[in-house]
Amino acid sequence: MQAVKARVTRGLNQGSIVSTCDNSGAKVVKIVSVKVRGKTVHGRKPSCGVGDLVLASVRKGNPEMRKQVVFGVIVRQRKEYRRRNGDRIKFEDNAIVICKDEKGNPKGTIFKGAVAKEVAERWPAVAKVADLIV
Repeated sequence: MQAVKARVTRGLNQGSIVSTCDNSGAKVVKIVSVKVRGKTVHGRKPSCGVGDLVLASVRKGNPEMRKQVVFGVIVRQRKEYRRRNGDRIKFEDNAIVICKDEKGNPKGTIFKGAVAKEVAERWPAVAKVADLIV
């Protein structure tokens, strides 16, 4: 895992409901905790942004996937963030990709929609499966 080359504003909180954009079987997940970039002030709930690894519980999806706690990488967020060249990027929805393990290997084989460039830099396994990188 590499450092992100953008100043990503944390747009999602612990407890946020996020839709998935892959074919892993999960449709809607709830963010339980932030694994990468989880440091915060004592007593404050952790937040996360594009490219962060999170633990999420599956709320809607296949019966065998529901009520499981899975790893995921956030690939899109509505809150805009700034890149080094001055561009500000924001997407029309929040989306997450379900992973098999902490290494960032995706469980699904097809991603719907775009994936942020910061995610492709940090998680190369996710970049291999993505067809559109913005």
